[in-house]
Amino acid sequence: MIHSGTPQRALKHSLLCLSLAYAGLASAANYEISVVAGGAGPNDHYRTDAIEMAANILMQEADAAGEELKITVNKRNYADWDSFKQAVTLSAESGSAPDIVVTGHVDIAPWAQSGIIAPVEDYVDMDAWPLNNLYPNLVDISSFNGMVYGIPQDSEARPFFAWKEYLKGIGYDDDAIEALPERIESGDYTLYDMLEDAKKAQDKGLVAKGYGFYPRVTNGPDFWQFYTSFGGQLQDEETGRLIFDKAAMEKTFQFFADAVEMGVTRRNHIGTPWDQWYAEVASGKAAFWHGGTWHYSRYTEAEGLDDFFGNVQFGLIPAGNEETKDSANTLTHPVVYLMTEQGDDDKMEVAAKLIKIASEPRINTLHAIKSAHLAISPEQMNIGLYSNDRWTMEATERLLPHATSMPNNADFGAFWNIYWKGLEAAWTGQKTAKQAVADAEQELRGTLGNGVIIQ
Repeated sequence: MIHSGTPQRALKHSLLCLSLAYAGLASAANYEISVVAGGAGPNDHYRTDAIEMAANILMQEADAAGEELKITVNKRNYADWDSFKQAVTLSAESGSAPDIVVTGHVDIAPWAQSGIIAPVEDYVDMDAWPLNNLYPNLVDISSFNGMVYGIPQDSEARPFFAWKEYLKGIGYDDDAIEALPERIESGDYTLYDMLEDAKKAQDKGLVAKGYGFYPRVTNGPDFWQFYTSFGGQLQDEETGRLIFDKAAMEKTFQFFADAVEMGVTRRNHIGTPWDQWYAEVASGKAAFWHGGTWHYSRYTEAEGLDDFFGNVQFGLIPAGNEETKDSANTLTHPVVYLMTEQGDDDKMEVAAKLIKIASEPRINTLHAIKSAHLAISPEQMNIGLYSNDRWTMEATERLLPHATSMPNNADFGAFWNIYWKGLEAAWTGQKTAKQAVADAEQELRGTLGNGVIIQ
């Protein structure tokens, strides 16, 4: 697909490339580029470091071409998403937004509509290397209203995990454990099968009560996977409107209520400290859980899980039940490079060039391996650092072909909040699943009106 961008910017971009001596940059140029990243823990520093590496490469290329170019990159990483988003929003309101923002793709729609970000396709050639080698679905996820706003900085998936020792303890032999991911993919092993196995593990004393199934402890994208497991869809492909599937939603809410009723998940599990949760799942205190591909680095480094593959089996999130056997899935929530509106096209040209270089396979692979994320282009399979990493390759093959994503829709934030409120109410016993769905429907009608299809 050829993305030409807005006519004025496309023309300017063409003229710059034709008229300037080196790569669209004026001689003796001096630029200061700021980049901030959200969700950047200790292993995610390449989210901003890659931009600094790109600046060094661009300056060296300019020098080789006889040009004088200086780029200073100011970096900041936020481990906390809420603080990061607040900082970006406030800086944009004050006219001091960072040049490059590294954030989740769901921020594209609201920030595009509010004028915070510009389409990256106005400043780069999407049909030239390395951008023409990006996975097409990741480019689609990084787009809004037919325009490419972001460049994927990573990809990921969110697996279902099981502790192998406890599978053996409830009757699985080595062959059965090895076959579990295929059983999940085929729909032969469902979420309710998992609850039964979790109960067996508890009844045998392998794990404590409430540790049979140990979900994530706060709201997050992961919980949409369970809606998908019960046949739910999030967006109508033709109209772009959000979809609220009442039957799938009720089954999802009921599943978590049933997990609590069976005693395999604690009623007060939500709000458990993350450090506690990581330590517990990585040390074998839980039988089944779910998380992200990047958890691998946390388990094997900070938590000291020496033999991940000897202890843990992983696969897709299972289909919900016998009625939705084709619904095993995982979710990818790519982090993307976004460019903010600066009112200075020359500076934005430089920022775009840095993003383009940072997206080259060798540079992006540093982030993928260091943080246990997945590739943004198939060319990374040719990089030894990537292809020789067992976790990266197995997770890519087993999970990514089945990945879905949340929609880039400005109304999705409100929809998400209503969904989580209903799920939490059913989980904690404040409401029945049916009542939680009825209340969610009423709130959605009042909040989003025709923006959501209720079925």
